[in-house]
Amino acid sequence: MHNKEFTAEDFKTGQILLFDKPLEWTSFQVVNKVRWMIRKSCGIKKIKVGHAGTLDPLASGLLVICTGKFTKKIPELQGQEKEYTGTFTIGSTTPSYDLETEIDKTYPTEHITSEDIAKAAAKFTGEIEQIPPVFSALKKDGKRLYEYARKGEEIKVKSRQVEISEFEVDDSNFPEVSFRVVCSKGTYIRSLAHDFGQVLNSGAHLSALKRTRIGDFELSNAFSIKSFENLLPSQENKSA
Repeated sequence: MHNKEFTAEDFKTGQILLFDKPLEWTSFQVVNKVRWMIRKSCGIKKIKVGHAGTLDPLASGLLVICTGKFTKKIPELQGQEKEYTGTFTIGSTTPSYDLETEIDKTYPTEHITSEDIAKAAAKFTGEIEQIPPVFSALKKDGKRLYEYARKGEEIKVKSRQVEISEFEVDDSNFPEVSFRVVCSKGTYIRSLAHDFGQVLNSGAHLSALKRTRIGDFELSNAFSIKSFENLLPSQENKSA
């Protein structure tokens, strides 16, 4: 982790900054906060700041933020392998496949064994076809999918091929199933939760999610908003 005070020139030349996104913040809010802190502390009017891969508000963990000339690296960073940990809750579904929306249906779980859960995980390892959630920011005919979903409009979403290279599950707190997954760009863990429930002849939704790695970037090396602020120049030393 960076441990010396940043300068205005550092941010203009370009930095890759790792943040631990707080729960309930959007990725966009983190970017805006970081941009505002840099501008205020360094006394600069304009600075490019962007993130390499959205995290839903109800997910926490690693958000990679680029500044200055390094914003050109964003497409390359977005394409890297990602690792997540979290929890599926078996026996109920939600329209958004996570806790952003209320539970709409419940299902029996008495028939599900540990062996069933292990077999289900094996089915989702490797290259798989996945349908993204309708509550997502993907676009169709110029509109975000969630805009259709929130109005209750029926929308057909095309499946896409993604790769899951590692998928570990632990059902010791059933009906909650803890997991660790390593996957390719474009994988929706919410869809994985939903599909996992279907394979178990039940239902499931994503009840907790944390991103722990993107490529070689690890959550353990990430800033909190506060720790980053402490490495910014103080107002009295700011450069024009």
